[in-house]
Amino acid sequence: MARALPSNRRAILLAIFIAFGGTRSLVQPFHTSWFLFGYDIGVISGCLIMPDFINRFGEMGPDGKMFLSSSRQSIITSLLSAGTFVGALAQAFTSDRFGRRGSILIWAAIFTIGVAIQTGTEFSIVQITIGRFIAGLGVGALSAIVPLYNGETAPKALRGTLLVLYQLQIIVGLFLSYVFDLATHHLQNSASWRVPVGLQLVWGLVLLSGIFFLPESPRHLLGTGKAAEARTVIAELNGVPEDDALVEETIEELDFAIRAENEGGKATWAECFSTRNNLWKRTGNGMMLQFIQQLNGQNFYYYYGDTFFQSAGTELSPYVIQVILGAVSVVGTIPALRLIETWGRRRSLLTGALLEAACSIIAGLVGHYTLAPAGTPKGNLTHRNRAGGDTLIAFAVLHVFSFSIFWGPTPWVYLGESFPLRVRPKSIALGSATNWLWNFLLSFFAPRIAAHIGPLILLIFFGMLLFGYAYVYLFIPETKGLSLEEVDEMYRSGVKPWNSADWKPHLTDQLHKERPEVHESDEKQSA
Repeated sequence: MARALPSNRRAILLAIFIAFGGTRSLVQPFHTSWFLFGYDIGVISGCLIMPDFINRFGEMGPDGKMFLSSSRQSIITSLLSAGTFVGALAQAFTSDRFGRRGSILIWAAIFTIGVAIQTGTEFSIVQITIGRFIAGLGVGALSAIVPLYNGETAPKALRGTLLVLYQLQIIVGLFLSYVFDLATHHLQNSASWRVPVGLQLVWGLVLLSGIFFLPESPRHLLGTGKAAEARTVIAELNGVPEDDALVEETIEELDFAIRAENEGGKATWAECFSTRNNLWKRTGNGMMLQFIQQLNGQNFYYYYGDTFFQSAGTELSPYVIQVILGAVSVVGTIPALRLIETWGRRRSLLTGALLEAACSIIAGLVGHYTLAPAGTPKGNLTHRNRAGGDTLIAFAVLHVFSFSIFWGPTPWVYLGESFPLRVRPKSIALGSATNWLWNFLLSFFAPRIAAHIGPLILLIFFGMLLFGYAYVYLFIPETKGLSLEEVDEMYRSGVKPWNSADWKPHLTDQLHKERPEVHESDEKQSA
């Protein structure tokens, strides 16, 4: 059987259009969902220091002025993360039962309802926090479906790059939220915060609009007995006819893996931690990388940067600083599109851990020994105070830049490519839920901790980054350039993580022995 020259154009366009909200995209809803999360992180950060927002949702201070205590900041910020934790786990049930497309419809609608509740809030902190929780359900669920779907549809040579596009979309959303906060913060009424918050309704409608153009995952289709539909999707994603040898070979590989995975009956949550195919190790690695990513320290700047930088004595507006951080994040994520496939996963994580650790300890110590106490009037700041604030901001920018290149995208790439179809929705749900759990804990406790120890909170992140370096070296294998089935084979082989970059798969050879006509076709085509 002749093999056509495969084209990845369809898969690339499929990811790129969704990343930037293009209406022609087939998978637009996925990247839009991540855009929403990045946007929400940034927009709530700016709202916390807007006068109208403080007057509506703050409390009366001893001086008769309204203020937002660290406790209220924690509640408002963290409730979205609490919702994402629940949603990330819940999507495992809908992804298997209703497919990837049906799940998007359900969770996108839930997200939109949550945003509407927030936007319609007048003075009730309860209403705005409930709205954020409901919106978080949708964001958390979609964040787990993203690596699940992209890992199942992307060509293996491009899988890392396409998954990095999700991180880029988070950062683009973050940057735009800072821009909108900067544009509206001067307004003296509720439009200052309702406009940037309410714009998420537009993104939610965009997300819903693309659902019916979204192709289902071919692995899910095969797993549910829809081989003809799976064949059509595979041919479309590779830009070849349905009767091409590439389609036949891909179907055979997937069918072989699915049959092996289904020998033990229906998968359970407990199986994610079983010894079968080292699933306990794979699930543990996915959860640990998400845990370490959240304690890198970057989200502290994203969530509370506006409030934190006010005490740094800089002449720049906190809103301007956040725009700078957002722009740096966007620029930093772009090199990751290439580095994820050239350097690989391990090298990216190891390099990032060291760079971010250096930024954390320098910023923490400089801030502790040079910054004035919080609330000090700008007129009382010394040259030492101002120089320390500028230094802290400079290393915060370097920290965010390093995170955007390495630890921002790579754990999500790894999560999307580490599990067999049998347990993939559940294992990815556990990894995503771990991310959101620690995102919630960080957003809830960080302002309280910073209120007591100030910049020294960055030393906690320094310690976690050193731990992350050791963990990656000892436990995370290299998955660059491997199909999902070959990743499964690598874990079963027992190769040591530090030797995994040189490991070669044997699954394709085994399939060629079982179907020699495909092998002969390949040889004729190459000849």
